[in-house]
Amino acid sequence: MRSVPLAFLAVIAVGAAVLTLPVSRTGTDPDTVLTALFTSVSATCVTGLITVDTATYWTPFGQGVILALIQVGGFGIMTLATLLALLVRRSIGLRGQLVAQSETHTLNLGDVRSVLFRVARIMVLFEAAAAAVLTARFWIAYDTNPATALWHGIFHAVSAFNNAGFALYSDNLISFAEDPWILVPICLAIIAGGLGFPVVIHLLQPGGLRFRDWTIHIRLTVYGTLLLLGVGVALFAAFEWNRHETLGPLSLTGKLIGSFAGSVFPRTAGFNSIDYGAAAPETLMVTNILMFIGGGSAGTAGGIKITTFLLLGFSIWNEIRGRDQVTVGHRSISASSQRQALSVALLGVAAVITGTLLLLMFTDYSLEKVLFESISAFGTVGMSTGITYNLPPSAEWVLMALMFTGRIGTVTVASALALSSRPRLYSLPEERPIIG
Repeated sequence: MRSVPLAFLAVIAVGAAVLTLPVSRTGTDPDTVLTALFTSVSATCVTGLITVDTATYWTPFGQGVILALIQVGGFGIMTLATLLALLVRRSIGLRGQLVAQSETHTLNLGDVRSVLFRVARIMVLFEAAAAAVLTARFWIAYDTNPATALWHGIFHAVSAFNNAGFALYSDNLISFAEDPWILVPICLAIIAGGLGFPVVIHLLQPGGLRFRDWTIHIRLTVYGTLLLLGVGVALFAAFEWNRHETLGPLSLTGKLIGSFAGSVFPRTAGFNSIDYGAAAPETLMVTNILMFIGGGSAGTAGGIKITTFLLLGFSIWNEIRGRDQVTVGHRSISASSQRQALSVALLGVAAVITGTLLLLMFTDYSLEKVLFESISAFGTVGMSTGITYNLPPSAEWVLMALMFTGRIGTVTVASALALSSRPRLYSLPEERPIIG
């Protein structure tokens, strides 16, 4: 498990080194190394938090480096390395299969090869479809030359599917707040990437839409996604519909699209079609919750994941009802899955609390803004209330640590740093402490 975080660190280091080159930047900057490192971490961890304007600070070459880091980070460092080995050597060792299995969450060791190729095809398919629509729109509606339109279409499609949130416009996507031909394809790409590759692979198979054939994981992911999207749209519209700073001045179509985007983007995508620095406190709270939950497992989304959140909910519900077993859809959930869900959630809470406390120590910003920034970094979302540009170096290091932890997973971090565990050959006497 240690090879996964080490591989991410290696790619981050290479990306930062390339971004420090003069060919990557449009001007001079005394903090070039830190800026390059922060951007490399954000891109590789598919987060989207930035300390400089991507559209003006980086040259087309630098933007291309960022795009490559996003693609590599979204696909998974070890998955990509394994796929390249397959293409070159047509063979793979047991160790390589195990590493790829841990990254793609494949259940059967023999399925690793086919899964890797399916993942690659799915990424190309969705990114190409989104890029085609975006390119046509940029070219036709915004009087952009074909080459620039193509570049912007590809960049935003890759950034969307990988839930990265990097944009080539200084205001992110605010200038397209009423354009469904821009926001809807981006939102659909975000949802597709955030479902997780196991779910997408199953749904694209013949008969994959038959509900009776769905596993508990697929049901939790699909229905959880629909539930969170619906609740997010309703609450975002309720809190921002008539506010002059956000959705108020927009047309009915713009408000509907903005509400939909306001529910999709926090699911670890990081784009924004409104200024979150001007959003209502209620909206920021709902966004915090959506960012922390995140998307589906084994995909490009971050957060603690939908299945983790729902399994904890079912565990609480079954405990309230006095049931010994946790059941979902006429299936019992193993104790190990429950412990894993609890561990991921609590480690996530610990990471956010620690990051928030450190940011409060290093900055003068309010708890509301600092908490938003911490959850955004841990959930690899990339949203900000506008404070990222003005953070001191110490706070930037805190955000980098949160982004790295959130991308490779709290459980992966714990596994990589811990010694190899050994099964206990004896049982200790049982005791029940007072709870509550």
